[in-house]
Amino acid sequence: MMMRIGVLVSGSGTNLQAIINACKSKKIAAEVVAVISNKKNAFALQRAKRYNIKNMFVDSKKNNFDEKAIKFLEKQKVDLVCLAGFLLKLSKRFIKKYNGKILNIHPSLLPKFGGKGIYGINVHKAVLEAKEKISGCTVHLVDEKYDHGKIILQKKVKVLKSDTPETLQKKIPKQEHKLYPEAIKLLLPVMRCL
Repeated sequence: MMMRIGVLVSGSGTNLQAIINACKSKKIAAEVVAVISNKKNAFALQRAKRYNIKNMFVDSKKNNFDEKAIKFLEKQKVDLVCLAGFLLKLSKRFIKKYNGKILNIHPSLLPKFGGKGIYGINVHKAVLEAKEKISGCTVHLVDEKYDHGKIILQKKVKVLKSDTPETLQKKIPKQEHKLYPEAIKLLLPVMRCL
């Protein structure tokens, strides 16, 4: 049985693309069946359209984000929710509905350099300010705290003396695009039992 994945995104969707590619090439026995963005102009919605994946924009400034998102994911019979650059904290209701079935990817080696406001370039600035020699990315299960929850997989990246927040930000996605499909593949047998 193919695992049905719903992806929540706020931006360009490069991790969404990595998941789609892994599904299409049969690296993971799954398919992306739904994409939701809280940003109307997110390029990720164009990616979804390109592959005829059901997609929608849900305005997060309105109070019914959870209701609309859950209804849409239920309609597509989603088994697993993947956050891919989704810059909105999920509500307790959403997390309860998909408890143990929501993954997130974060551009640091959690538990270091996570939490509210620590995303995008801010992560890499914090890593460099702390004079870390290694950074990387983490896929974890989502709970009610920012960048918290059980860690599934991590990939490391060397931090060079010459690195800037921008150069570090360019290195990490290459690892994210490998890591996210690996983490999904690892979890598929467990998800089928939930």
